[in-house]
Amino acid sequence: MPLLLSAFSLAGIAPAQAQQAPKEEDFFKIMKVTAPEGTVLEVGGLAMLPNGDLGISTRRGDIFIVENPTSARPYFRKFASGLHEVLGLAYKDGALYCAQRGELTKLVDTNKDGKADVFETVYAWPLSGHYHEYSFGPKIAPDGSFFVTGNVAFGDEQWWRGESRVPWRGWTLKISPDGKVEPWATGMRSPAGLGMIDGELFYSDNQGEYVGSGGIWHVKKGIFAGHPAGLRWTNLPGSPVKYTTEQFNAKLDPRDKRDANDRAIKPENVVDEKFVTKADLKKDFPQLQLQSVILPHTILGISNSEIVKIPEGAFGPFAGQILVGDQGQSKISRVMMEKVKGEFQGAAIEFRNDFQSGVMRMAWAPDNSLFVGETNRGWGSAGEANQGLQRLVWNKQVPFEMLNVRAMPDGFEVEFTKPVNRSSAEDLASYAVESFTYKYHPVYGSPPVNIENPKVKGVKVSEDGLKARIIVDGLRQYYVHNISLEGVRDRENSSPLLHTNAFYTLNNIPDGAKLPLAQASTKNSGKAVAMKTVPTEIMEDRFNFKLQSAVVESGLKNNNKTAAKGGAKGSARGTGIVAKGSVPAVQQVLTFDQVKPLLAKHNCLACHNPEKRQVGPAYKDVAKRNYTNEQIVQLIYNPQPKNWPEYATEMPPMPQVPKADALKIAAWINSLNGGNQSASKASVKNSDDPNN
Repeated sequence: MPLLLSAFSLAGIAPAQAQQAPKEEDFFKIMKVTAPEGTVLEVGGLAMLPNGDLGISTRRGDIFIVENPTSARPYFRKFASGLHEVLGLAYKDGALYCAQRGELTKLVDTNKDGKADVFETVYAWPLSGHYHEYSFGPKIAPDGSFFVTGNVAFGDEQWWRGESRVPWRGWTLKISPDGKVEPWATGMRSPAGLGMIDGELFYSDNQGEYVGSGGIWHVKKGIFAGHPAGLRWTNLPGSPVKYTTEQFNAKLDPRDKRDANDRAIKPENVVDEKFVTKADLKKDFPQLQLQSVILPHTILGISNSEIVKIPEGAFGPFAGQILVGDQGQSKISRVMMEKVKGEFQGAAIEFRNDFQSGVMRMAWAPDNSLFVGETNRGWGSAGEANQGLQRLVWNKQVPFEMLNVRAMPDGFEVEFTKPVNRSSAEDLASYAVESFTYKYHPVYGSPPVNIENPKVKGVKVSEDGLKARIIVDGLRQYYVHNISLEGVRDRENSSPLLHTNAFYTLNNIPDGAKLPLAQASTKNSGKAVAMKTVPTEIMEDRFNFKLQSAVVESGLKNNNKTAAKGGAKGSARGTGIVAKGSVPAVQQVLTFDQVKPLLAKHNCLACHNPEKRQVGPAYKDVAKRNYTNEQIVQLIYNPQPKNWPEYATEMPPMPQVPKADALKIAAWINSLNGGNQSASKASVKNSDDPNN
């Protein structure tokens, strides 16, 4: 594929500036940690011990202590076994603490033989026996107590609906060392990632019903994070949340409907409906906690997991920021948070992809490398292995990146790791912004909605070239702002940013002085270049999230339609919509090597594998269904999970995939069945036509 060209390079920047884009592995190397043959490390928890040993808990109920874990020959010692799906591990005062399915357990080696001989139940919580009642933690609070979280179960007939069948499922609990429990917060759905950051508790959740997209929440006492299952227990003693299920359902229809045969009807996304957002409902439920940072689904994650702070001395300029793992996409994202008007908010950006299995847990080694514990079984991930332990090592070279993104009263301030090329950074053609949000409803996930393209009116670059303040006309409170810096280059090498897009969750717009436009550059070398005319092939070398506001709510029947009710009007600019004639007609079905960049760009490989079951079905199994290419395209835009009832994780709507790309993917899928070639060719021969 050709080098990704930015809007500013298309507008006339010298070709000499076009060069090989930097890669993540040029700066952060993934290294394997060798485990003894036959050892299965479906990692559920990691904990560094004061002597430099590494504690590992597994989903199979084992706990290992690894001596010299960063050496070429680490020594694994089994510390305990026979536990029940240990999905968290912590060290405190000479003991290990773990969250099993039904209890917080303390493990101690009293006779110093290297194995636990005392297993003490600190606190036990109820279980219904449902397979999905995972328990996560603990994280140790500043006062020495422990935080744990409980997954919801799912229904029998209504298998799609999260339920809290026994007390404290869907809750965060605070447990004292002597076993006293304090219900802390509810509204959690699948709270796999806990993080104690500067004495404050955060957790991550993944997309699902009532969760339009994943992200991280600040868990203050008494918050309601948004999933209603746990409201069932707010009448119990000690509950800091007082909302009831009935009160919630009166404001947001649970869509608990039945057909003529009295069979439950699964809620599905409704196109062109009047919907509400979380911010809308917060007016009725003040304790409803919005995400501090939204991690857009399939872009920065599918199943968000561990949250860790980068310590001083580790990973260079990024010290003090936050890393968030993702189990489904086998990746780690970087988060830059700030507090505005009393609430945390901030930007998220890609950091490192391509781990061998789903990233579940992270822990810092004494040498400031990062241990990454991974698991795949039952959940699926983009990585090809089912389990593993790897280590992320920084090579001391600083990438050209957005170091920080801060909200301003009239836009954003972007700080860089290296000085920028002033000519590129003062050119408005180097920037683009899109804002969007998600529906709040009982449907599994949400497409991005209410999409707009705020105009970048001006930019002021600092004297040292390390900051750019961009003036944005049309900031929207409670919306995610996708800030794209495709055209910005560094001063030394004219290299592009390692990652060009940051997603800022703007919960509050800060007060303060606005930057006068007279003090900013308004130069725009790309003013006459419409982004929608850029050929799709130019975008295939690196994924650049371009939401298609004109088609999100319309089901992509026509790429030239404006958004339906609830969406933005006429916001095709910057959405990646390809103009007629800009994409060559496809005359033959692509090979896997040819289609792989498209699959990677649209994050298809996070859930699907050509040959084997992953989060979703293998492509060869989809091909066996004998869908036409057009039917596959429509299923990309409006998935039908009922067609695949054996898969627990539903596919979200993917309206951001251009139809030309979707048709190429569909034709390749059908080629895996060894037939239907004529249908494939017939469906893609006019793929340059946006009306096709």
